[in-house]
Amino acid sequence: MAELFEMAKIWFLGLGDRYGVNPIVFGSIYVGAIPFFTLSIAWLVRNYRKEKSIIIPGLLAVFFFISAYLYLIVVGQNVPWWVYAMIIILAGYGVWTTYRRLRRKLNYVDSKIPLDE
Repeated sequence: MAELFEMAKIWFLGLGDRYGVNPIVFGSIYVGAIPFFTLSIAWLVRNYRKEKSIIIPGLLAVFFFISAYLYLIVVGQNVPWWVYAMIIILAGYGVWTTYRRLRRKLNYVDSKIPLDE
């Protein structure tokens, strides 16, 4: 089992060398952006409740959502086309599900009815 883990680690880190992307940096950006994305969404909902502009928190939420992929796009070299296609699919799905979740929260704010009912 340890050999399998070591082989997977070598393969994973080798991808970074092959495409010019540091997997540790990518993963750190990916995980590190989660609290900032969450705070941006909370700020957006708060501004919506107070009938203030939601543009800046919305833009920040989008930025934090795609920040790791931006790193890959900017720094990556010789990345296959299908990786970009997967980024578009994953980002599109993530935006769609986040939008649906956000609409439910905003509808909750408007109606003051708990989401579970």
